[in-house]
Amino acid sequence: MLLSLAQWLQSLSPEFGFFRVFQYLTFRAVMAALTAVLIGLLAGPYVIRRLTELKIGQPVRGYGIAEHLAKSGTPTMGGVLILLSITVSTLLWFDLSNRFVWIVLLVMLGYGAIGWADDWRKVVNKDPEGMRSREKYFWQSLIGVVAALYLVFSIAESNNLRVLELFFQWVASGFDINLPPKAGLLLPFFKEVSYPLGVFGFVILTYLVIVGSSNAVNLTDGLDGLAIMPVVMVGSALGVFAYVTGSAVYSRYLFFPYIPGSGELLIFTAALAGAGLAFLWYNAHPAQVFMGDVGALALGGALGTIAVIVRQEIVLAIMGGVFVAEALSVMLQVSYFKYTRRRYGQGQRLFKMAPLHHHFEKEGWKETQVVIRFWIITMMLCLVGLSTLKLR
Repeated sequence: MLLSLAQWLQSLSPEFGFFRVFQYLTFRAVMAALTAVLIGLLAGPYVIRRLTELKIGQPVRGYGIAEHLAKSGTPTMGGVLILLSITVSTLLWFDLSNRFVWIVLLVMLGYGAIGWADDWRKVVNKDPEGMRSREKYFWQSLIGVVAALYLVFSIAESNNLRVLELFFQWVASGFDINLPPKAGLLLPFFKEVSYPLGVFGFVILTYLVIVGSSNAVNLTDGLDGLAIMPVVMVGSALGVFAYVTGSAVYSRYLFFPYIPGSGELLIFTAALAGAGLAFLWYNAHPAQVFMGDVGALALGGALGTIAVIVRQEIVLAIMGGVFVAEALSVMLQVSYFKYTRRRYGQGQRLFKMAPLHHHFEKEGWKETQVVIRFWIITMMLCLVGLSTLKLR
């Protein structure tokens, strides 16, 4: 929005030439981060106060960690603060004609709406389980598939009008069309290694990445500040990949696919980092507010969508290793419990409690120890992911 305004002012008179600074992506990214931080810090007290007045408090499961019972009633659904900060800041500073930023925004807000409905049932209906799994996965899958179908042709073709043409060509050809190498699965640490996926393969992979990352972040969001800082770190690292793939010079030099328009995602990731840090101000232990599913599902979906656009799905799994471990711990726990119950008549557990962060609490780690150690692990994994920029 401000970029369009600056361009219009420049066209009026040479005196407004200093507005050329708005053309620089890095300048707008810094301003987007600062704008999101200010919005989050200034609006935070009001949002927390309103959530408290509306009695939107976090229900705590009776079978959970005993020490967490004291958190019952803490305002939840604070993710609306994060989404507000990201959305306003992004709309102010990004190029409104960029299709990639729009699809990430729509996925984020769509998953945020699912999370809102889930949280609302928890706090209004006093149901700690919230939205049932089948219903939640249906809406997540619908958004994920629609986003995947758009992205498969959007990445293959830089012209917006050609995206729709490619879709109709794919249908008319009997669902058989060749995609460029940049739409394949890229392997980190290897030069120009791309495995062709085809349209269906791309859609399936994208669906799994978006839905999987959304639920993984949601499962991680169980302790004060545990999820938001890894989201900030992984999102910021993905912003670097977006900047590289969106630059014809840097992408060629570093052997990355050139994806016109993807660089503008740096604005979104900067806004995400700023909004996340502002939220952490209120979410740090002892938390004044929790993000709830409205924030966790939305942020995870956004990270997955960005990773798909910049063709770094595997790198996302590396940098988001904490999210992956949390999700796997739940899957393994449930699967093993069902297997042993069917085999031996009594269910057994691999972990003392899942997700994984609760297992370490049961082992005797303090909440702040778990959180900070998971932060450190994420920081190291992000450095490993960023090393793939050069080690190819």
